[in-house]
Amino acid sequence: MTKYVLGLDQGTTSSRAIVFGHDGRAVGTAQQEFEQLLPRPGHVEHDPEAIWESQLAVAKQALAAAGVSAAELAAVGVTNQRETTILWERDTGKPVANAMVWQSRASAEICDRLKSDGLEPLFRDKTGLVIDAYFSGTKIKYLLDQIDGLRTRAERGEILFGTVDTFLIWRLTNGRRHVTDLSNASRTLVFNIHTLDWDDELLRVLDIPRAMLPEVLPSSHNYGAVAADWLGAAVPIGGDAGDQQAATFGQACFAPGEAKNTYGTGCFMLMNTGDTPRRSQNNLLTTIGWGLDGRVTYCLEGAVFIAGAVVQWLRDGLGLIRNSAEVERLASSVPDSGGVVIVPAFTGLGAPHWDPYARGAVFGITRGTTAGHLARAALESMTLQTRDVLDAMQRDAGIRLDMLKVDGGASVNDLLMQFQADILDTVVRRPTVAETTALGAAYLAGLAVGYWNGLDDIARNWALDREFRPQMGDDERRRRYARWTRAVARTLDWEDRNS
Repeated sequence: MTKYVLGLDQGTTSSRAIVFGHDGRAVGTAQQEFEQLLPRPGHVEHDPEAIWESQLAVAKQALAAAGVSAAELAAVGVTNQRETTILWERDTGKPVANAMVWQSRASAEICDRLKSDGLEPLFRDKTGLVIDAYFSGTKIKYLLDQIDGLRTRAERGEILFGTVDTFLIWRLTNGRRHVTDLSNASRTLVFNIHTLDWDDELLRVLDIPRAMLPEVLPSSHNYGAVAADWLGAAVPIGGDAGDQQAATFGQACFAPGEAKNTYGTGCFMLMNTGDTPRRSQNNLLTTIGWGLDGRVTYCLEGAVFIAGAVVQWLRDGLGLIRNSAEVERLASSVPDSGGVVIVPAFTGLGAPHWDPYARGAVFGITRGTTAGHLARAALESMTLQTRDVLDAMQRDAGIRLDMLKVDGGASVNDLLMQFQADILDTVVRRPTVAETTALGAAYLAGLAVGYWNGLDDIARNWALDREFRPQMGDDERRRRYARWTRAVARTLDWEDRNS
């Protein structure tokens, strides 16, 4: 019987499911957006039930689109928006609050107190992360502090914590498995990336009961099985990884020094640094890429909070386009941005600035500014933020990156990819399978059950769709990037810290 692998990709604005064949090509795909909850400025939430329902629905739809039954699946792999935090009741499975999304700055004050207490070096040394509201640890503390009696219940083992992968696997297995993988654990701010265990000292600092934390497993592993009542047959869950690590794996960045950039809601660049964690000197993150065959691969990462989300803002906030696909046509209606610069610091700035109090701004508007200029500036903001990250990464790694692999929904935009090559002065290579996040999860799952035999098997599947080479002159590149850095400087520390 022909076998396939199903990749479940639970993202920030939508849930996807893709059925892959042995050649790494998609044979069935489904995607569904769900509501973004914005209770007040800087706070971003999701309904956990909407996450679950949308992910289950697209799993069934992808199988139907492929004409594949669950009995024909060799395995299921799960990948997810990473730091988003969900707390739920062990007995009922009911969430105790909305999910706190990775973009949410609700715990920024907690982070400020930790920094003022001089604890940043402690967290940095143990986790490879900076103290920021981005990560799960301070979100857990925020919820335990805000909801009466919740910490006591968590201490008794009644309340479970999970990133989205953990919540989905718990639901898929009907509550039999409370687990996560090394890559997701490494994004919580309470996992020691050297000892590969939850860190008791950091848990004490944040007053988080260890009893609520999931078991941490390799990224390619037997996680249990999807209960037969969900998809029609019991299917092994063999892979789990945070979305950016999964994309790096799906891009076959298996050698130290290889890097990819994913263009999704946010924008995330990861570079493989091998089996030793490399501490960043330039405000990047040291993170676990994946655990496989008894070995751990580490990465340097630069996280940009708002990338594709700026196009959603053009659509939903300003009404300039009807759907995201229209942005390339609108941006192409003008030869350049007309001097307009958009800094999309809607929820603060990530790497390498790490300023939760920055806010978005549009600079350079004149009477001649059109919707086309705004669309072009929005696209350019993704590439300019990536330049900030790449410059820091090259300083950390001590090498010049001469080629960058790209993926994610926005990577299909040729105008965006050409400007990315121009502003980086680096060759950009886009694979035939742009949705490498789901593919990476599928690869990890397939490896666990012997569907693929090893990394060489996977690397042979990578195929080039298009290569973009720099065309911009050096003077123009310097001028544009200098204007960008001036604009960013004006958005920093904008929000009143006491408001």
